[in-house]
Amino acid sequence: MPKEHIEKAKAHTLAAKSIHWGFIVVFVYALTKQLDEVDELEDFSLLQFEMVFATIFLVLLIARFIFMQLTQPTVLPSNSPKLERRLARIVHLAMYLTLFLIPTTGMVIGSLYWSGTKNGSAMEFWLLLHEISVNSCYFLIGSHIIAAVYHRQKGDGIWNAMVPIWKERDKDETF
Repeated sequence: MPKEHIEKAKAHTLAAKSIHWGFIVVFVYALTKQLDEVDELEDFSLLQFEMVFATIFLVLLIARFIFMQLTQPTVLPSNSPKLERRLARIVHLAMYLTLFLIPTTGMVIGSLYWSGTKNGSAMEFWLLLHEISVNSCYFLIGSHIIAAVYHRQKGDGIWNAMVPIWKERDKDETF
């Protein structure tokens, strides 16, 4: 019986890989600097820092999205199942959406807090939307990582297209 032919993905450019991994560093930094309680916004210098950081994060995210959309088509092989292609697109777009909502809702929360709205239904709504966005983002990132590991096991080149370490081997290679 002939061995199934697995079309290999083409690697993303060095620029795309740098933007991808650089953004992960920025996101991890944001996680380490997150606030524990909204009351911490009483410190005006902290609020200013959070607003500036959120703005920079949004600018980087939008620039990344535009760059990837204009210059980096999917690296999924053309013979990938249609469902797989759709799921990849949905997860990527949903990650962008949640990564956009996190700083945006945070900026609304900061603005409300500083304008004197420290509790009430408006604040509760934005806090809930912020929390849902964060938790959804974690779920989507987890899904993205699981898919990357799946593709590494599949050996279709998707892993090698973006990950600079632990390169996948051809199924035909021997140890």
